[in-house]
Amino acid sequence: TYTLIGFAGMYITYKFDYHFWQRIWKWVMAFGVIIMFALIPFGSVVNGAKRWIRLPGIQIQPSELTKVAMIIFTAKVVSMYKKEINNLKFLAVLGIVLIIPLALIEMQPDLSTTILITLIILTIIFCAGLSYKIIGIALLIVVPIATVGIIYISNPNQTLLEDYQRNRIMAFIDPENYGDGTYQQDNAVQAIGSGQLTGKGLNNDDPSSLKNAHYIAEAQTDFIFAVIGEELGFVGCCAAILLLAWIVVECIIAAVKAKDFAGRLLCCGAAGYIAFQSALNIGVVTRLLPNTGLPLPFFSYGLTSLFSLFISMGVVLNVSL
Repeated sequence: TYTLIGFAGMYITYKFDYHFWQRIWKWVMAFGVIIMFALIPFGSVVNGAKRWIRLPGIQIQPSELTKVAMIIFTAKVVSMYKKEINNLKFLAVLGIVLIIPLALIEMQPDLSTTILITLIILTIIFCAGLSYKIIGIALLIVVPIATVGIIYISNPNQTLLEDYQRNRIMAFIDPENYGDGTYQQDNAVQAIGSGQLTGKGLNNDDPSSLKNAHYIAEAQTDFIFAVIGEELGFVGCCAAILLLAWIVVECIIAAVKAKDFAGRLLCCGAAGYIAFQSALNIGVVTRLLPNTGLPLPFFSYGLTSLFSLFISMGVVLNVSL
């Protein structure tokens, strides 16, 4: 049902001229911010995080819709001021504006989505022609700050992150002393490995299956790649990655062939959306990254996530026309 709703959303956005979204960019951004504010009085708390709004029969996650809103907003603003893309004053003002919805997402708390949207925004700015000099200066500033930040959060009395967020990062850095924080990832890696080359079979009833024994946490959402590995093996994992990579490549091709700068940036934003979210999800499941909750695009269960992904693909399809 959710997939059909997603396809309907993609078809509608596919039929809309993408310049329509460019004309109402202010309202799109306003919508993204308003639904984030709506979480404060109407949000439901699940596992200590207030990220969902319950409606009759469904539950929506506003931050997923905000991803698409911020892609449209950033692409429009950067295309309007493309000659100022290497102006530090312009970049600072843009950053101040974008930090408002990002701060609302982080307050839920939802650090993973905050990082993901930041990466998508940086992708759009980079594709707009950001100078390598500015990138170099940014790295010289960010790397030392990140180093100091890691040292700071290693202190048990730190106040920058929630305790569970700190424990996940420390479990990745120092698994010997924080091993309990990696049990979800350990089980996921074991499940993938047990699938070997071709897996145990889709929806199998194998008693040795970690999924069937409920050892894989969030098997239908954040850790679905572990299920793919166990049931379809190495072949299935490669097929899933190739399918996602194919979508990213098609977005890039649409960007290259786009008739205007705004359309190009929309496609670049969509490519970054799929690429980074896929990489972060698979990196977590295979224990290459600290544990954080992000769905695998087009595979994980979830109405809002699927709907947002399909909408972004509808925009790309319209640009490709």
